[in-house]
Amino acid sequence: MPARNELITTAELTDILSQPDLRLFDCTTYLEPAPEGSSLPYLTVPGRHSFEAGHIPGADFLDLQGEFSDPDTELRFMMPDVARLELAFGDHGVSISSRVVLYSIGTPMWATRFWWMLKSLGFEKVALLDGGLDKWKFEGRPLETGPAKGYEPATFTANPRPGFFVDKHETLAATSERGTVIVNALGPQFHKGLEPSRYGRPGRVPGSCNVSAATLLDPKTKAFVPLGEAEAKFKAQGITKDKRVVAYCGGGISATVDLFLLHRLGYDNLALYDGSMGEWAKDASLPIETG
Repeated sequence: MPARNELITTAELTDILSQPDLRLFDCTTYLEPAPEGSSLPYLTVPGRHSFEAGHIPGADFLDLQGEFSDPDTELRFMMPDVARLELAFGDHGVSISSRVVLYSIGTPMWATRFWWMLKSLGFEKVALLDGGLDKWKFEGRPLETGPAKGYEPATFTANPRPGFFVDKHETLAATSERGTVIVNALGPQFHKGLEPSRYGRPGRVPGSCNVSAATLLDPKTKAFVPLGEAEAKFKAQGITKDKRVVAYCGGGISATVDLFLLHRLGYDNLALYDGSMGEWAKDASLPIETG
C-alpha cells in the first residue's frame, strides 16, 4: 500500500501559500516546570511569543490548551466535546472546503495532536509540514513577524468517528486482549521506570511496548524518519497490521507522532489513550509495570 499523502514538504507548501482555501496553523505549546507544590506535572505555555517572533507567512496560531482542550479537568490537553471544537475550528476559518496544513516548533507532536483531533472529527483535508518551522528556517525560507492576522470565521461541521480516543477502562481491558498491542511513546528510561516520573508512579501500562516518538524524528531537521525505518521500529515491537494499536505517552501528545506514522504506513485500527500516564500513574487502582 502506498504511503498516505498527509505530509507536505517545505517546497510544496511554498507553492500553495497563496491559495485561498489554505488554512495554515502553528500549533506550538511549551511545557514549563510547575511551581513547587503544584498538583500539575507541568505548566502549559502557548507558543504565541515564538509565533510572533517569526512564523510562516499567512499562518494563524492555535492554542491547544486554551481553545482546543477540555477546561473541566485537571488533566492537560484532554479532548473536549465536539461542539467546543466546532466553534474553535470555525473561529479560525476552518470549513469543509478548507485545506489545513499544521506545523509546530521543535517537535511535530503539537501538530500531530491537532491532526489526530481533526481526523477524529471526520475532517480529511489535513496535512503536516515535514520538519515544521525548524526545517523551514533551516532552509532560509521567508518569515513573518507579529500577531496572527487570522482567517475569516467559518462554519465547521464535524462528523465524529468512534474509537479514536479510549479511556483508562478501555486501556486496562486492552492489556489482556490478544489482538491489541499497547505502545508507549515516551523515552525508554520512563518506559522502564528507571527515572522519577513527573506524572506520579514510575513505569508503564502493563504489557506495553516502547517506540519512543523521539526515535521517529531526525534530530537535526525535526523531519520524520523514512517510512521504512519507522516500520522496522514498529515491527520490532510486534506491532503488525492485523492488530489493534492503542498508543499513549505522558499527556496524549507525543503518542500522536507514533499514530501519524502508523497511519501513513497503512495501519487502520488505531486509538489514543487520551489520559495517558498523566492519569494512569496517579490512579493507584491501575496496575503499573517497571523494569
